[in-house]
Amino acid sequence: MTTPHENGAPVNVEGKYAAMVVCWLLGNGCLFSWNSMLTIEDYYGKLFPLELATSGKGGIGTFIGICAISGAFGVADAHVQGGMVGDLSFMRPEFIQSFLAGLAASGALTSALRLITKSAFENSQNGFRKGAMLFFAISTFFELLCVLLYAFIFPKLPIVKSYRSKAASEGSKTVSADLAAGGIQTQPIKGAEEDPKQLERLSNKELLLQNIDYALDLFLIYVLTLSFFPGFLSENTGSHSLGSWYILVLIAMYNVWDLVGRYIPLMEILKLESRKGLMIVTLSRFLLIPAFYFTAKYGDQGWMITLTSFLGLTNGYLTVCVLTSAPKGYKGPEQNALGNLLVLCLMGGIFAGVTLDWLWLIGKGW
Repeated sequence: MTTPHENGAPVNVEGKYAAMVVCWLLGNGCLFSWNSMLTIEDYYGKLFPLELATSGKGGIGTFIGICAISGAFGVADAHVQGGMVGDLSFMRPEFIQSFLAGLAASGALTSALRLITKSAFENSQNGFRKGAMLFFAISTFFELLCVLLYAFIFPKLPIVKSYRSKAASEGSKTVSADLAAGGIQTQPIKGAEEDPKQLERLSNKELLLQNIDYALDLFLIYVLTLSFFPGFLSENTGSHSLGSWYILVLIAMYNVWDLVGRYIPLMEILKLESRKGLMIVTLSRFLLIPAFYFTAKYGDQGWMITLTSFLGLTNGYLTVCVLTSAPKGYKGPEQNALGNLLVLCLMGGIFAGVTLDWLWLIGKGW
């Protein structure tokens, strides 16, 4: 079965729903390792108390080792997420949405998994460590499955081969390499020799300038989100009665609502595509800064959980709206490059947000 693509060429849509499922699973795998490190924060808090960070129970060597592993996960996530969004940007918007939903689902699943492993070993001897080790073992197994899925299943889906062939015929060298590795030879687009302009594409600079508002949206979305999550929520959560479960509950609520937010744009009537509207909503989220500050200072756990849920909901919703709207109207190679550029801005926002997260510690003995 074929359907006309928005840029003209027909595309084989066989395997569409299978591809959406695979994209969702790959989104899970993309962030599963990072979310595993994040969700185990209660264990790190016990192993490395803040005031003993250089000579605590875990030891300085172990502490540095965990920091190095976390950094390696960050580098891997940036490469995989940038490559996948670029790859899916010249396919269907549903694929990007499924992949992004999978990213959020990885957080929700790791939170649920952590709650289960924590409760299973809570009353046993050395239960904290046993629960953490089981949690990491399951996470590692799932990561391996995702690697195999991308290497042997995803490239063989008819709809994926069709979109990649189309992008390669339009001049995408990276996609041509992917197809060649799979033993698929691409044919140049008809008339390209007589009219070389058919294979011309906008430069990265031109693409960035044309989509600077989308790039800024993603940067600001993640600057704000990572300014609160997870650092602020771990250190400045106000009064509560949930003990060591409180941080896990906040992280779980953020992850669940982030996942919900990424499915809302599937309903066209609720999907925000106006470029001006996206910028206004993105800037409006900065009102959460005073909201979190006063809630931590004067509010109780109910208000903090509500704000954390709203933070996750808006983060997921806006991310999908931006990344599914931006690539429309471009050729395959341009969509691929634009996806890479937008993820670069997203990662820049994450880095800036994590850095700014330290500002919340001012006045707390730092």
